Amino acid sequence: MAPQYKLTYFNVTALGEPIRFLLSYGNIDFEDVRIEMEQWPSLKPSTPFGQLPLFEHNGKVIHQSMAIARYCAKLVKLTGSNDWEALEIDSAVDTINDLRQKIAQYHYEPNEELKASKKKPLVEETVPFYIERLEAKVKDNDGYFACKKLTWADLYFVAILGYLNFMLGKDLIENAPNLQKLKEKVLALPNIKAWVAKRPKGHF
Repeated sequence: MAPQYKLTYFNVTALGEPIRFLLSYGNIDFEDVRIEMEQWPSLKPSTPFGQLPLFEHNGKVIHQSMAIARYCAKLVKLTGSNDWEALEIDSAVDTINDLRQKIAQYHYEPNEELKASKKKPLVEETVPFYIERLEAKVKDNDGYFACKKLTWADLYFVAILGYLNFMLGKDLIENAPNLQKLKEKVLALPNIKAWVAKRPKGHF
């Protein structure tokens, strides 16, 4: 029987990997469609808003990676047990996503001179600011980002960490022991471990 869910994204980790992690965690079978960059210009006009990922279920198609991830988190029961817990988790995820956007603004800057000027403040100020506070948050929550238990914020961070490291060209958590332990815990989850072992080797 064909999978009930279909995820279409580029052949990379990036914004698609948190969704893949969440579905894998819940042992939910899904079709993992990967688009090569050279295919994208011809496919882009046929997408709802000219962007990926796309998520399909029962003939319905939706875009927006964070909305999809949050939906998948509900499917696999990694959201909060009440509205305040859900708020704590969303706050952690949005903070991680803020960091991603700041790193991406540097990485995808087309002007090489401007890009070079952005690197020092990013590496010496912005990234340490975020990592120090994320590290403290995990320490204060007994090894997790929120609610002192495993939530989708933890899977989101670990799933996207490789992409952040790729964009910045360094290991963001090399001096953050609590974040390192969190990464190890998530990657040791049986279904996540199985996904990482079998997933296609993307470009990054």
